[in-house]
Amino acid sequence: MARVESSDTGEREDAAAELRRQAAGLEIDRTVALVGLMGAGKTTIGRRLAKALGLRFVDADDAIVAAAGTSIEEIFATHGESDFRRGERRVIARLLDAQPHVLATGGGAFIDPHTRAVMKKKAISIWLKAPLDVLMKRVAKRDHRPLLKEDDPQAVMQQLMDARYPIYAEADLTVETGNGPHNTAVSAIIEVLRAHLSEKQ
Repeated sequence: MARVESSDTGEREDAAAELRRQAAGLEIDRTVALVGLMGAGKTTIGRRLAKALGLRFVDADDAIVAAAGTSIEEIFATHGESDFRRGERRVIARLLDAQPHVLATGGGAFIDPHTRAVMKKKAISIWLKAPLDVLMKRVAKRDHRPLLKEDDPQAVMQQLMDARYPIYAEADLTVETGNGPHNTAVSAIIEVLRAHLSEKQ
């Protein structure tokens, strides 16, 4: 058993080293903000991307919880979504004034017009796009999604896709995150970032 764990760790380290090699020479001068629906992989992919780029990783939802002193589910239940979005707006604006980092945002953050405007001005936004079946499989693993506390969460997710995908499409870049390994998505992000930054020069 110990040998298997060691081998797995070695494979992870090798994969991380390969991603750092791919990202070598990329000069990130603004925060890379990941947007998309819950389950798209923003946090997991974001952590790996941050390591590859040598940047700090920040999860906006964690920052909101820290600022509010309570869980997102409790904020929704006690104050409603509109209050949550106001707090989210303030927290993300503050985070975008910090040094460049990789920022994973909540599924509704980019939908808010004010937050979206600030992100367009101060960040490179990347939409992590995934099909419905992949999203549902991922969100089923955790039971803390306020917007999915319904009898038919898949129908709710489909409604969110229909409403939000046209807005997510306004992001600077789009990367498909299907059912493959997260490192494949990180590699794709590095590739599109390199192309995007070279166009800006």
